[in-house]
Amino acid sequence: MKNHFDSFMTFLRIEKGCSEHTLRAYQADISEFLIFMDKKLLEVDNLDIRSFLASLHHKNLKKSSISRKLASIRSFFKYMHREGFIKKNPAKLVSSPKVPKSLPKFLTVDEVFMLMDAPEGEAFIPARDKAMCELLYSSGLRVSELTSLDVGDLDIKEFLIRVMGKGQKERILPIGGQAMEALRHYLPERISLKKKSSALFLNTRGGRLTQRSVQRILLKYSRMINLKGDLSPHVLRHTFATHLLHGGADLRSIQELLGHSSLSTTQKYTHVDIEHLAEVYDKAHPLAKKRKG
Repeated sequence: MKNHFDSFMTFLRIEKGCSEHTLRAYQADISEFLIFMDKKLLEVDNLDIRSFLASLHHKNLKKSSISRKLASIRSFFKYMHREGFIKKNPAKLVSSPKVPKSLPKFLTVDEVFMLMDAPEGEAFIPARDKAMCELLYSSGLRVSELTSLDVGDLDIKEFLIRVMGKGQKERILPIGGQAMEALRHYLPERISLKKKSSALFLNTRGGRLTQRSVQRILLKYSRMINLKGDLSPHVLRHTFATHLLHGGADLRSIQELLGHSSLSTTQKYTHVDIEHLAEVYDKAHPLAKKRKG
């Protein structure tokens, strides 16, 4: 069983180009399932998988988490079946739990301005944090894309940055004027650390900034300016896409900027836009005011 599992992880790493974060999630999900089963893979059927999902439900796990674990199990058995290790795919007949759809959280323009003004001072840490926040919002980066950036990926003259996205897909993104100004202030501070590293964003010891560190930094500033709810890198990514849509950008362009492989993934932002339009209507339309009155 271990050989099959290792083979699957190699497939994800090399052929699918999955990130280390994604690989850890797959490993944890499938390991948990195999421990629960405690039987040979050839003996696993769809009822076993349903029993595992039921056990997760009894632990009060969120439907979104259960759905993610099932997706990992499906990928594993699909691979096993395709490679001929098993005759039937037991996960094929197992349906996903219905996950309630929620609109992406995003910041208002005023909240974005407050966040960008939160890191104060010219020293290394505030200069780095401001550049990091500006770039996340300016270019809609995933946190994994931000932390994997090298100095060589930055084109200061052309206001562009080269990003390596999911599946090792490269894309070139524009950088806004405010973000570029913040980067120009940060780069001399980065050099002052006198550390040999190709990473664009460094910690105080000169190592590459981690995804968890970025999350902690954003949380610190969100509490500093009293934002409602916790701020994450993904919220800034949602904010980037939502503000582009409000500004008139078309979905196809937003899809390219975000690095989504499917337009359907990008379409969730249209629901946010409709909500925004309804709010504008209620505030501005005479009949809406009359109806409320």
